[in-house]
Amino acid sequence: MKIDWSFPRQIAIAIVIILMIGGYHLIMVWNAMTVKAIIVGMLLATVNVMIGYAAIEYSIGKSTTTFFKYVIGGMGLRLVFLSILLVILIKIFSLPVLALVGSMGIFYMVFLVLEVLYIQRKVEIKQQN
Repeated sequence: MKIDWSFPRQIAIAIVIILMIGGYHLIMVWNAMTVKAIIVGMLLATVNVMIGYAAIEYSIGKSTTTFFKYVIGGMGLRLVFLSILLVILIKIFSLPVLALVGSMGIFYMVFLVLEVLYIQRKVEIKQQN
C-alpha cells in the first residue's frame, strides 16, 4: 500500500501556521505550565487526527459499511479516549484546563475540517475510478 503523504503534510503545515500565530504568546506571555498544557493539547489532537487518517487509508477501498465502521465508529472511540485522557491530565497532572482544552479544541477543529476535506477528495477519486 502506497502512503498518501498529502494529509500528514497538511496537518504539519496547519500546526506550523497555528504556532506561528500564537508563537509570541507561547514564548513571552504564558508561563511554563500553560505552554505545556497547550503543547499537550496540540499533541492529543495530532495523534487523534493521525489515527483517523490511518482509519481512512485502511478503509477507503473497502465496502461502505466497513468504511463507516472504521471512520465513524473510530471517531466515537477516539472521542471517548480523548475525554478520558483529558480528565486524567486535568485531575492527576493538574494541567491548566483552559489552555489544555482550548488548544486541543482549536487544533481538533482545524484538523477535523482537513480530515473531512481529505475524505471528500478520497471518495471523489474512488468514484472516478
